[in-house]
Amino acid sequence: MAVVARPAQKLTVDEVCAELQVARSTFYDWRQKGRGPRCIRLPNGSLRIRRADFENWLMECEDAS
Repeated sequence: MAVVARPAQKLTVDEVCAELQVARSTFYDWRQKGRGPRCIRLPNGSLRIRRADFENWLMECEDAS
């Protein structure tokens, strides 16, 4: 029996904004300033964020105090 790899979960901008409780404009501001999570741009122009990239970005945002 062949093992089928499950593709990594991809989040929409709306899903990320809902999880962080921030406005879409805030997400795009972070993105423009290079401070947001890594994104994948699809051929139709929409963005997706890998769950793993999002989680790594959140860990990098943690205050080291």
